[in-house]
Amino acid sequence: MVQAYILIQTDVGKASTVAETISKIPGVIQAEDVTGPYDVIVRAQADTVDELGRLVVAKVQGVDGITRTLTCPVVHL
Repeated sequence: MVQAYILIQTDVGKASTVAETISKIPGVIQAEDVTGPYDVIVRAQADTVDELGRLVVAKVQGVDGITRTLTCPVVHL
């Protein structure tokens, strides 16, 4: 199982709607709107890195109101 945090910047006033929409996507564990340089932080999981990539590119980035994403895979050292 691969997990990642996805840091998301949105259009002004769209953070809450984006977080709510993303929280309904299969593979998303949690989606929260936050303050700071990013507007929404998502925790997601998939069976493989490739599936995680497809989740981010095909589903998360397709949500209306998103301007930029940064995916940070979780590592266990």
